[in-house]
Amino acid sequence: MSEPTVEDATNRIYKSLQADNEDIDLHIAALKAALARAGMKEAVFDPTRLVQNNRSGRKLMQAYFRQRGVTVKFSAE
Repeated sequence: MSEPTVEDATNRIYKSLQADNEDIDLHIAALKAALARAGMKEAVFDPTRLVQNNRSGRKLMQAYFRQRGVTVKFSAE
């Protein structure tokens, strides 16, 4: 099985968020590894695809991911 790309890992996180955070820690770890392989420093998420698309939901997501070593930014779209 090949290693997931940043896009694959990000899509899995969207699906996990939709499924009440099922296996979220595994997906965050996969995203962290994909970011490292791609030489990227932060993950960019589309806020319109989030379950909690409000300021507190986005801040909670950023804090949770930061505790696991992933910096999260949100696209302006």
